[in-house]
Amino acid sequence: MLSLDTPSTVAICTILIILPTLYAVHLRSRRPKLPLPPGPPKLPLVGNLFDVPSTFQWKSYAQWSKQYDSDIIHLNMAGTSVIVLSSYEAIDTLFEKRSPLYSDRNDFPMVNELMGWHFNIGLMKYGDEWRTHRRLINGGFNAKAAQKYEPTELVATHGVLARLLHAPEDFMAHFRHMAGEIIMSVAYGIDVLPSDDPYVTLAHEAMRTFSIGIIPGVYLVDTFPLLKHIPRWFPGAGFKRQAEEWSKLARGMLEVPFAETKRQMDAGIAPPSFTTDNLQALDDPNNEPYYQEHHVKQAAAALYVGGADTSVSVLGTFVLAMLAYPEVQKKAQAEIDSLTAGKYLPTFEDKASLSYIAALVKEVLRWENVAPLGGFIVVPNPVVKSDGFLPALPRLLGEDDEYRGYRLPAGSIVVGNTWQILHDERVYPDPHTFKPERFLLDGKLNPAMRDLEIAFGFGRRRCPGRPMALSGIWITVVSILATFDITKAVDEKGNVIEPAYEYIPGGIPLEAYLCVAPIMSPNYSFSTPAPFKCSITPRSQETVALIQGAAKRD
Repeated sequence: MLSLDTPSTVAICTILIILPTLYAVHLRSRRPKLPLPPGPPKLPLVGNLFDVPSTFQWKSYAQWSKQYDSDIIHLNMAGTSVIVLSSYEAIDTLFEKRSPLYSDRNDFPMVNELMGWHFNIGLMKYGDEWRTHRRLINGGFNAKAAQKYEPTELVATHGVLARLLHAPEDFMAHFRHMAGEIIMSVAYGIDVLPSDDPYVTLAHEAMRTFSIGIIPGVYLVDTFPLLKHIPRWFPGAGFKRQAEEWSKLARGMLEVPFAETKRQMDAGIAPPSFTTDNLQALDDPNNEPYYQEHHVKQAAAALYVGGADTSVSVLGTFVLAMLAYPEVQKKAQAEIDSLTAGKYLPTFEDKASLSYIAALVKEVLRWENVAPLGGFIVVPNPVVKSDGFLPALPRLLGEDDEYRGYRLPAGSIVVGNTWQILHDERVYPDPHTFKPERFLLDGKLNPAMRDLEIAFGFGRRRCPGRPMALSGIWITVVSILATFDITKAVDEKGNVIEPAYEYIPGGIPLEAYLCVAPIMSPNYSFSTPAPFKCSITPRSQETVALIQGAAKRD
């Protein structure tokens, strides 16, 4: 009998272990590779680079999805694999159930490393640091926690009503001011000045530089990350000197409002806020916090950057919908009047009794959804009164995956076509018509209708501030409908000015994400109404008195 430690025995055992492994590898190599998902024909080298339009890409993706009868399509963008998901089922399977595989981001050397925007959760790589930020923000803005901010939202909404009385033509500016007022109060407990607010000015300048630095293809360092190591004096290193100047603004956003909140806390005058509450929890000896002070600072700054999520654009779409469908406006007002009788302004306590208003808000989110390609990662920034939007960020597939017999290669860019899903005729018949009734059954919200969580992104990257955003949108919509009539504007000759019902074309071409474009001007991947005129007038003198009374009390 051979001893177990003899060389021959070791050799035999090694062979017995290795041979099956080699055979399995051999069989796997002979097995045909799974096919890629279907998609338009690809040219040599460039693939589908010239097939994808620079704007409204979601409509082209929807067309291809129908053409190839597939809820998942594949594009080759100059050698990079791009996967587009076009059904709720595909989103649920990959972004939700396999979320760890689909939650990563590309590197952003210019903005993250050189400009100092690493604090923004939307840009963070998937990992422990991201999880800490996510948990911290979720804890402050989940459905239950967001309720404590409802008084702030109510006061800000009353301010919008008062401003609409005096300057109704500036309704979009009023929405932006309201959003800025809310987010600064919620994040830091800081009151925004009516004009020339120093925090708003700082944010405006910082976000302006960020909107340039984040566009892939503008700076070669995003294509060739090794360039970040060259000295600032080196020829062609102007981007490093530019980044140094811009980083001061990012650092200011991170430090200045946070320092003001800490000053107020030291003086004992700090109102409750996300920053105050979490810093106080750190000092509580009965707590064992999972985060540190710098996490609070960074998370608050990310809220500051994000502003009030999509509320400004959503409210613009609401106004457009009321112009296009006056019968919906009248029905909504009738429901409100049946509850309040015109004797008081609606409050959050009335929400459960206003099913049609709830359905109307859902339809606003569905009809012209703000992020057609999914996810409010980088969002319209009402705090800084930005004129545009920043690019939504696609997912990066961490490793090879398989779906419905298709091969999904590691390193693929993966996007969800939210627009197509929310305009699926099987779920939403006549999808391009504004019909709040589609969400109702016997006058109440239909529990069988799919929830619109998908409008706020997917999986672990879904917008963490959505409960507060939804409550702010709801109270603004119901308050405006209770007090104002929204009608089409007329010119000096009395002719009706028909809105174009157009949206600013959004979308950064996918080739830009691959950094093959040498330079690009800002182009936006969020859909927002193009400027339009309308008439917003008080419904009665009684409603004027209600608005003025609320403004005095607040």
